[in-house]
Amino acid sequence: MNLIELIFIAIGLSMDAFAIAICKGISIGKATIKDAAVVGLFFGGFQAIMPIIGYYVGEGFHGLVESFSYLIAAALLIILGLKMIKDSRGEKDTTKGLDFKNLLVLSVATSIDSLAVGISFSLTNVALFPAVVIIGLVTFIISFIGVKSGSFFGMKFQSGAEIFGGIILILIGLKVLLEGLGTI
Repeated sequence: MNLIELIFIAIGLSMDAFAIAICKGISIGKATIKDAAVVGLFFGGFQAIMPIIGYYVGEGFHGLVESFSYLIAAALLIILGLKMIKDSRGEKDTTKGLDFKNLLVLSVATSIDSLAVGISFSLTNVALFPAVVIIGLVTFIISFIGVKSGSFFGMKFQSGAEIFGGIILILIGLKVLLEGLGTI
């Protein structure tokens, strides 16, 4: 697999992280460079770690991972989307900043597909280290941009943007579920 192919794989894997990074930027409000970097590190880090895990899990568990990973990702995204909508109706906690547990759950939810990619890497003799570095870096950059973009629009539209972000998470979760069920 050449560099261009790896970059395209990384871009494809980072699209869910990008959409959710936009939602994080909306919910944060005035996101700093540090906020965007933290989200980028979480998403990029998990997108890089999961293929490593998948690579070593290998062919033996290939069917098991594929058979239920979409359910986990869909459930996490839908629950977080509903929580985001619910939170948009309450008072804002401006001192809270980024929530570690929330970022952890979102990072896992957006990187489950990377686990399956790691399994495919083990079957196709891909050089693992360069591949995960590229995936992690691309996801970091795209997530960073997503947070800053979401923050810009979130500051303009406040709670309406947070509701919209929650709806996006729910729709992504439903898309993951429907794809996993083979209906789309």
